[in-house]
Amino acid sequence: MKTLSTFLLLSLPLFAQTMTPAESIEAARKGPDSAEMKRRVTGLTTATQVIIWGQDYLFLATSATQVSISVDLQPQKQLAQVDANHWMLLSKMRTGVLHQYQFYTAGKALGARGDAIGYNPDSYPQPGIPKGKLSEKHTLTSKIYDGMKYDYWTYASPGVDPNVPAPLMVWQDGQGLTNELGGIRLITVTENLVHQGLVPPLVHVMIAPGTSPEGRALRSVEYDTVSDRYPRFLMEEVLPEVEKTYKLRQDGYSRAIAGESSGGIAAFNAAWFMPDKFARVHSAVGSFTSIQWRSKENNDGGNVYPFMVRKDPKRNIRMWMSDGADDLENEHGSWPMQNIEMANSLKLREYDFHFRFGTAAHGGAEAGLDLPESLTWLWRDYDPKKTSQDFTIEPAEKEKPFFRVAIANRDAW
Repeated sequence: MKTLSTFLLLSLPLFAQTMTPAESIEAARKGPDSAEMKRRVTGLTTATQVIIWGQDYLFLATSATQVSISVDLQPQKQLAQVDANHWMLLSKMRTGVLHQYQFYTAGKALGARGDAIGYNPDSYPQPGIPKGKLSEKHTLTSKIYDGMKYDYWTYASPGVDPNVPAPLMVWQDGQGLTNELGGIRLITVTENLVHQGLVPPLVHVMIAPGTSPEGRALRSVEYDTVSDRYPRFLMEEVLPEVEKTYKLRQDGYSRAIAGESSGGIAAFNAAWFMPDKFARVHSAVGSFTSIQWRSKENNDGGNVYPFMVRKDPKRNIRMWMSDGADDLENEHGSWPMQNIEMANSLKLREYDFHFRFGTAAHGGAEAGLDLPESLTWLWRDYDPKKTSQDFTIEPAEKEKPFFRVAIANRDAW
């Protein structure tokens, strides 16, 4: 499904690869008529994009006609013209929150409604912080997925000794996570949190969805199918390759798995089937919907998980979840409703979970905003001397009521 398979790419910086966000903002400060700004938009063809550095938000659009923008549901503002086809608006706005925006041209929406991330301080490089090591891209062929080719990268944070087993975190849609200043800024956040002792030195394994020998995208087959096939793929094929370079802890207590959208359900799926191998889960805009449900083939989709959590034996899992009220609603289901249902199921069974529910649309914005907090929460009280822990619901969460919904955009009758 195009919306699901491309959302992560849309959350990445789309400027020229040689330009940093700080340089883009500096060019914009010199004005739309400056040579620097005109040079920056040369070759820019994407319809819309946002560059963020601190409190500076640079909104850019490509159109032959005048472009305006509404931010946080406020009246539209016109963008300044850079050249015949490019427009810009530089604004100071709050950090620590998401800002909803929509571009317009000729009276119609230009591009999708988006959420600009007001990154928190730990999502920015800090002076004097040691750097980790990002590998080159590795490309392998799977046997479990019948000849599927897939890419993966490894990142070892400062403090990882290749000869000492390290904690592990596996990330789906890994092709969008290698840019230190792009998307959710995983590498930058990790380095800052490791330096502060808020997460242990660890190895990130970032895996891209694979393609069949015929070139067919297999992302949904891998991620949205409820079975042990994908976790077996990780355990039997991917991680043994990683362990040729880094020794990894084998206990689920020392392993986390994460993803967004279909990657979010893939993360939970791995922990559900193998909690002894993956006990910590990070799910953003998780697709707990019926994407891979096939009744005639007796194939379950992620829509079954809220009910399996309620009725099947409890697993020893800790889970951070986030979603937004403007997430997807389509033939596969309702992302907001299913995430709320999932959160209530976890609460009912007293899982160790945290659910962040905002207003964001489908994408990585909420995950990027929360990442310093969510990783700290997920790895809290980690002790390298231990190999297990009984994850129990936090007392403060236990005292709270179940999540309830209200109709906010129309009359309730």
